[in-house]
Amino acid sequence: MTHALHLYTAVGRVRACCSFGLRGIAVLFLALVTLFTPLAAEAQKYGSKADPELVRFFGIYSGTAEVERENGETETRNMHVEIRAAGEGFWVKWTTRRTKASGKVSDKSYDILFEPGGRGDLYSAAMRQNVFGHAVPLDPLKGEPYVWARLSDDTLTVFSLFINPNGDYEIQQYDRTLVDGGLDLHFSAHRNGFPRLEAKSFLARQP
Repeated sequence: MTHALHLYTAVGRVRACCSFGLRGIAVLFLALVTLFTPLAAEAQKYGSKADPELVRFFGIYSGTAEVERENGETETRNMHVEIRAAGEGFWVKWTTRRTKASGKVSDKSYDILFEPGGRGDLYSAAMRQNVFGHAVPLDPLKGEPYVWARLSDDTLTVFSLFINPNGDYEIQQYDRTLVDGGLDLHFSAHRNGFPRLEAKSFLARQP
């Protein structure tokens, strides 16, 4: 009886070890498959903790757009955008060079850190530090832009809200959609709900 019990216990241990071993192999296999998917590989390339879906946008892009104003006039804008890793979020730096009909040229550049906003695929802009040293958004009621971002499928959108001293507001929207070879950019600006500016362009991914 004692020998039978020992034999039964040993068999049970062997079965348990085999069962654990098979489960362990399965878990390891799934982990390796996940680790070496194209999106995960891209995240490793940049050393980013961000969502792999977001990592697809990382890179440098440039292009030219014709911007149509509300009065029907158009002007040429050269655009340069860099999207790069920043912890679980990302940095966006974009520079716009405007060439007016008069030939006058002006440059504007923005460099903004975005961090997970805690609501799905929304990201809040961290543009200044509070008294505790934490990065927080600016205050639109003080004339500062309030900026946030949204990731939706193949489109990364940046919104900017401005409030003028008289209470008028303006929302600017930058839709950047992944396509072969770069990004399709759709920019629009609305003041008090009415369209003010619109531009579309292809931004080529740079080496």
